This record gives sequence, structure tokens and C-alpha cells, in this order.
Amino acid sequence: MIPWEIKGEGFGNCNCDYGCPCQFNALPTNENCEAAVGYQIDEGHFGDISLDGLRVAMVVWWPGPVHEGNGKMQIIVDDQASDAQRDAIVKIFHGEETDPMTTVWSVYSAMCPTKLETLSKPITLEIDIEERIGKIVVPGVFETVGEPIRNPITGDIHRVRIDLPHGFEYDIAEMGSASTEATGSIKLSLKQSYGQFNRIHINNNGPIRKAA
Repeated sequence: MIPWEIKGEGFGNCNCDYGCPCQFNALPTNENCEAAVGYQIDEGHFGDISLDGLRVAMVVWWPGPVHEGNGKMQIIVDDQASDAQRDAIVKIFHGEETDPMTTVWSVYSAMCPTKLETLSKPITLEIDIEERIGKIVVPGVFETVGEPIRNPITGDIHRVRIDLPHGFEYDIAEMGSASTEATGSIKLSLKQSYGQFNRIHINNNGPIRKAA
């Protein structure tokens, strides 16, 4: 197995209510699952191939809960990536060179028999985890914007975090509100649904956790 590691930040939007039942081993809010996600790789490598500074985006869709499968996914790789970097990222996001079902990407890949053509595009990505503000723009594919959850009566900002000490994606994620319009091969139209802002530190074996 080729050793790899990624450290950075992620921002995503799915069609579920705030909190996302998946985080609690529950069924999705609207019976099916669909999402758009963007990642900033601050530090990373795949073998001796550096992935530092690259961006990755992904659109996923399932007709029901993720664990029932039959989904489809499409990966978009930063157009600044070399061919070798692009191939490395695709392998990681398709769950290759990874212990089975130990990362969010290996799970998604296993549950998506339909893998659409990987795209090479410029990716605009803004992530402020603490403020719960984000933006992803992939021309011709999708645009996602995120903001803090607000009290529907007062308009005051409401802060919520989810702590997953044994999850396959993150330790702590900030919750927000996000909206997505995807017009590419996988079409989405999400309005003020679940937004997630989190740091990532993952390798072949899953999330790398801080020592207790």
C-alpha cells in the first residue's frame, strides 16, 4: 500500500436538516442523500508526490441512505495539479491505497458504483471554520455558500459543534447553514440545509487523532 496523508480543511453541504442524521447513525432527513464538498489541502503527500496547496471538490448523490449504496460521485481536481498529483488524489478519493471503510472517501466510493469522469477545473474555495463561513465555486459544475446558523426569531448567530471521537471523517465539526446549486452531471438545488466546517487530518488508516 502506498502511504499517503492529507491535512487541511473541508466545507460541505448536504440536503439534510442542521445536524445531519448521518452523524448520529440515523436515516437522512429527506430519505435520500446528496451533497457537495470542497477541501483545501494544506499539507499532503501520496508516496513521494506532494499534494501541498491543492484543492479538491466532490459532488455525490444516493437514491436513499448512503449505506444502501447505488450512488454516484464526481471528483473535481484543482486545475493547478500535475497529472501525477491528479492521479494520486483520484486514488485517495476513490478509496484506493486505503484500509477499507476507514475514511469518508473510501466509504463514499464503496457506496457509489457510478463514478463519473474526474474533472480538472479551477476551484475557488473559502473556508473559515471558526466563523462558519464558506464558499466553493467550480465553474460549470456547482456553487456552494455557507454561513452561521441563525435564530429564526432574533436573527442571532447560533453555534453548534459535533464531536465524533471515533468517526471516519473528523474529530470536531462546526455546524452551519449552506446552499448549493449544482448544474453539472449531478444536479443539486439545496437551500439553507446542513453545512459542515471542519479540519481534516487523514491517512491510509483513517483520521489521525491527537493523543489523549
